[in-house]
Amino acid sequence: MQSNVAQLPLSHRIWAWFETNKKPTIIGVGIAIVAGLLIWFVSYKHEEKQIAAGNALSDVSARQVGSGPGRTDSAAAFLSIASSYPNSSAGARALLLAAGTLFTDGKFPEAQAQFERFTREYHDSPYMGEALLGIASSLDAQGKTDAAAAAYKDLIDHHPTELVVPQAKFALARLYDQQGKPELARDMYQDVERAMPFTSLGNEAGMRLEELTAKYPKLAPASPAPTPVTNAPFKLEKK
Repeated sequence: MQSNVAQLPLSHRIWAWFETNKKPTIIGVGIAIVAGLLIWFVSYKHEEKQIAAGNALSDVSARQVGSGPGRTDSAAAFLSIASSYPNSSAGARALLLAAGTLFTDGKFPEAQAQFERFTREYHDSPYMGEALLGIASSLDAQGKTDAAAAAYKDLIDHHPTELVVPQAKFALARLYDQQGKPELARDMYQDVERAMPFTSLGNEAGMRLEELTAKYPKLAPASPAPTPVTNAPFKLEKK
């Protein structure tokens, strides 16, 4: 029950942010972070410290579902838990939730700082990919294109097994297009389309690929040469 309550606020804020800010700049980052958190909340440990931290995290999260006097500054509350329960799974979750909340609130420099803090304090976490994507997306949202492209590429090259790699490739493809590197953009979109078939992200990559090809016709695959047709008369062989 605790996990169900705790996962609601961030997912709601992420989708609300996407609906209000329909920018391709950071597509997929919120989904990736939430997906990671949903999995993480399932693995609840029963140590005494973990229970206390989990209860504190659930209490804060429950107050974010509604509105009114009981609602708190969620980012600050999550950061307080992260500081109170360092080196715990609940503390790690709280820190990632704080970073994600700051991001969806449009506080991109602050979000970047907390995502970077997560990579320092939880460098062995199985959710390192979400934090690295958060850093790159925060840079992206601040208009720091070159730094964002480098961060996306670092995630792709050095963490190829992370589940968020397709989102990073999609974002990097868009930046490559902006930088006038259509061949590199095409390769990224093709990778996403192949890796995520029958998904919204894969479909979006396919549409972007079509737009890119229309913009740069030279990127279209060459049509196979037609088979030559001869009009030579048919001859019967003599026996």
